[in-house]
Amino acid sequence: MKAIVFGATGNVGRLAVARMLRDGHAVTAFARRPGKIGIEHPALALKAGDAMDPGQVADAVKGHDAVVIALGSGMKRKSRIRSTGTMNVIEAMHRHGVRRLVCQSTLGAHESWSNLNFFWKRIMFGLLLRPVFLDHELQEKLVRASGLDWTIVRPSAFADGPATGSFKENFGPGERELKLTIAREDIAAFLSRQLNDLTYLRRAVAISN
Repeated sequence: MKAIVFGATGNVGRLAVARMLRDGHAVTAFARRPGKIGIEHPALALKAGDAMDPGQVADAVKGHDAVVIALGSGMKRKSRIRSTGTMNVIEAMHRHGVRRLVCQSTLGAHESWSNLNFFWKRIMFGLLLRPVFLDHELQEKLVRASGLDWTIVRPSAFADGPATGSFKENFGPGERELKLTIAREDIAAFLSRQLNDLTYLRRAVAISN
């Protein structure tokens, strides 16, 4: 499959690109400075652009079979890159007839809020990362309303270390026995898996240890 990753130089996006290549996909890495990805592979193309620019996004999406969104704002807590960038991607996909969309969001969005503990509800998403959290929620609303063949992936807090493959997936909002962390490598592998696996078509799926 020929897929494009938005946010390809982020700490999850870069790993997702590497995993998708390992899984046999042809991948386009889209970012402002895609050369920062530091990966060389015959099936990898680099595309420089700004996800906030609708024209650049539309030009990049053309000719692909699937899109993976792993957009992040770094230290810019008030950025709207997730929602605005995702809307630009959705419009581009409709324009060019691309159907499959895999979007990384966060555990805690919408009905998964009850999976979080006090620290994440009140301190992180309630105070420190409130704008980021709200942008994730808007991003998910846009994806759900897109009419595309979407899957939303909701990982818990990112952790270092190798992939384990032993995390929990597709648990309900009543699940409380969670460590609320997951390796970035596991997230990357899960995102790659969604390209061909339609188990979670038009569903939001939570993943966490």
